[in-house]
Amino acid sequence: MPAAAELAWLIPVLPLLGACISGLGLISFNRTVNRLRRPVALLLISCVGASAVLSYAVLAEQIAGAGMTEVLFNWASAGTFNLPMGFRVDALGAVMLSLVTTIALLVMVYSHGYMAHDKGYVRFFTYLALFSSSMLGLIISPNLLEIYVFWELVGMCSYLLVGFWYDRDGAAHAAQKAFVVNRVGDFGLLLGILGLFWATGSFGFEEIGARLSDAVAGGTLSNGVAVLLCLLVFMGPMAKSAQFPLHVWLPDAMEGPTPISALIHAATMVAAGVFLVARLQPVYEPFSVVQTTIAVIGTITLFLGASIALTQMDLKKGLAYSTVSQLGYMMLAMGCGAPVAGMFHLVTHAFFKAMLFLGSGSVIHAMEEVVGHEPALAQDMRLMGGLRRWMPITSITFLIGCIAIAGIPPLAGFWSKDEILGQAFNTYPLLWGMGFVTAGMTAFYMFRLYFLTFEGDFRGNDKAMAAQLLAAAGRSGSEEESHEHHHAEHPHESSWSMTTPLVVLAVPSVLIGLLGTPWNSRFAFLIDPHEATEMAEHFSWSEFLPLAGASVAISLVGITVAVLAYLLHRIDLASEVAGRFPAINRFLANKWYLDAINDKLFVQGSRRIARQVLDVDSKVVDGVVNLTGLLTLGSGEGLKYFETGRVQFYALIVFGGVIALVALFGVLG
Repeated sequence: MPAAAELAWLIPVLPLLGACISGLGLISFNRTVNRLRRPVALLLISCVGASAVLSYAVLAEQIAGAGMTEVLFNWASAGTFNLPMGFRVDALGAVMLSLVTTIALLVMVYSHGYMAHDKGYVRFFTYLALFSSSMLGLIISPNLLEIYVFWELVGMCSYLLVGFWYDRDGAAHAAQKAFVVNRVGDFGLLLGILGLFWATGSFGFEEIGARLSDAVAGGTLSNGVAVLLCLLVFMGPMAKSAQFPLHVWLPDAMEGPTPISALIHAATMVAAGVFLVARLQPVYEPFSVVQTTIAVIGTITLFLGASIALTQMDLKKGLAYSTVSQLGYMMLAMGCGAPVAGMFHLVTHAFFKAMLFLGSGSVIHAMEEVVGHEPALAQDMRLMGGLRRWMPITSITFLIGCIAIAGIPPLAGFWSKDEILGQAFNTYPLLWGMGFVTAGMTAFYMFRLYFLTFEGDFRGNDKAMAAQLLAAAGRSGSEEESHEHHHAEHPHESSWSMTTPLVVLAVPSVLIGLLGTPWNSRFAFLIDPHEATEMAEHFSWSEFLPLAGASVAISLVGITVAVLAYLLHRIDLASEVAGRFPAINRFLANKWYLDAINDKLFVQGSRRIARQVLDVDSKVVDGVVNLTGLLTLGSGEGLKYFETGRVQFYALIVFGGVIALVALFGVLG
């Protein structure tokens, strides 16, 4: 019987097969297939479930000590040039395969309840399966070129899913924004891949790292060019993992259905950039400038995301900026030369953030029964409050997620975030300070979300507030009425298909961090046994306790401020902070003005250039063409009078021409 690793190629193929069957059915027999909701959902969930089982088998082999499995075939060759393709399974890939299939499976089960009444139910499940296949293919890719192919497929699926409700202007614009911003990063990634192949003659990760270092050491390639190529490749992860300044697409992508936010924008697609940086550690490690750049960009991102999240009133966008911030922590770890710490935070974050997003979807789904299907109302926390008594399962799991991301032991977020901060403290103390302050901000804004949503009095029937929010969003009251259904006066708990994934995700959100304790990190032993041994040997309680204690203390300070402000109402932050520092409040509320700057420079700038090019085309290019036509027409009109049909007239013309030539030569000669 073949080993599970040898069958790893089936992991992306099974969801792809299911997506092709349902997709071809939609194209050929649209009405019939759209009526077969349950069979299609069962088929696609079964395909992803089979991939998950195979992924767990691969992970079990890696835990048992199996080595890397790489199966390659020659995809293209010309002379001495050979381009291998295939698949590769190692410990890092096995962890990611298990993570992605688990989250994808739970999101599909959740979507059965969330999208139950959506007319695009079958199309949505088809897109989910196609995305899962693309992401899984990316994980097992053995070289940069194959990664790039699946990288673009992931981007395409993201575009389809973010713009799923394409009849909404917000969703259509968000999909276009995500696509364009990611194209910027992907252009740099492609240039970097081609440049590294030019410099090293290989697309393999280890070969590129070794040959690039040798080329720089031998003087055949300058250090500056090598650094430039590495940074060009890093542009891809910058965009995909929403790093400053290419992070602007992620909050807008919340216009898509909430299950997409949990799958793509919490656990999988945004993690692809971090995964690629981890894969490229052999390439980046010899160049300290590249590592420092990654760490600095990660630090800016983590602080930016947390600071903007402080003022968000949209539940999903608050979680979106939280995701941006946590992705910054992961990149900080990569820049500090600690890919194991970064990947561990990726895993823990995937579980509790997916749970938080699915919890927000449960809240929004319930709120729509009260305020209607207008996102400006159903997602705004100013119309929520007091949901805990009606939604106990959602509120408890959401609270667990908040405690985990705040970094309170023994939940998962504490161990992974503390490991990153410890690495940053030893490598870049200044960047550690930013990460430390952001940890307190994270605890504050997450509990702010919780208290505004689940505690206090329910505000969903406040018509004045609803009208104010609609006016602020540029909607009219008639639009609101068209969306309203008013089935209930208060929300209700979601169905089992939506609450079961929340309960399942709550378990790893609490316990999985214990696999990464710094004195005996089983996760590190799996990913990199050598680094794990070093961690265990150099572990010191005298170093760990002060840093961990400080991290927990600042998180508790953030939670305390949130309790005083939003639960007990002892502090009025609107007057105490926003009133005293209106400029800072506006700066954060306007998202550091980055969207306005991008709109001014790139959107309006490109439109201005396009208009100028159009003017040149219409006035200069078309003018030359039109002038040529007019000259031809005019000369034809003039010459037609010389065509009389009289031989005597033609002879006169010839005689006159001869005299003119004689006179001309006489003058010149």
